[in-house]
Amino acid sequence: MGLDNNEDGNGSLEIKKIGGVEEENGDDSVGLSRKMSETSICAAEDDEDEEGRKIELGPQCTLKEQLEKDKDDESLRRWKEQLLGSVDMSAVGETLEPEVKILSLAIRTPGRADIVLQVPETGNPKGLWFTLKEGSRYNLIFTFKVSNNIVAGLKYANTVWKTGVKVDSSKEMLGTFSPQEEPYTHEMPEDTTPSGMFARGSYSARTKVI
Repeated sequence: MGLDNNEDGNGSLEIKKIGGVEEENGDDSVGLSRKMSETSICAAEDDEDEEGRKIELGPQCTLKEQLEKDKDDESLRRWKEQLLGSVDMSAVGETLEPEVKILSLAIRTPGRADIVLQVPETGNPKGLWFTLKEGSRYNLIFTFKVSNNIVAGLKYANTVWKTGVKVDSSKEMLGTFSPQEEPYTHEMPEDTTPSGMFARGSYSARTKVI
């Protein structure tokens, strides 16, 4: 499961997840259950906006070519060394496109053990993926691996629906990452699940790391 390249050379990795919000009942456990998943609805308008705002980038280079470029510029050389760290150049090869693979998603809530969910190879979990109480504070933590080449301007985008209606949308810049054997971990800002009678139920979400 990596970057799905489209015609203009950009790529996106999508994870569709189903989550539920349950009524506060005094039980401190976080429920995990299985049932038939709801269909995630794609936000076509948002996707079209993203297409229209894409920046035209210059020609891509392999990692080895990037190291050779501007090698006489001391400041650029130091910056590249700092960015790449201890990359094993023999394992990188000559692949042009970077590969980003999401390994797991963890949900952290105060006073409870983290819920760690392994992301399927398809990127599309089946059934109800996790359940949180209404009004719960939580953080999402992504673990991912970068291979082949530097990935610049990696972004997180998440859209949430309830009964087919979009109820939330968020985006965050993750940064630039070099290929390495050890996976990266990124913790999202704290958020709170909806509360109230009308907020309870199942939600579907479409998450993209692009």
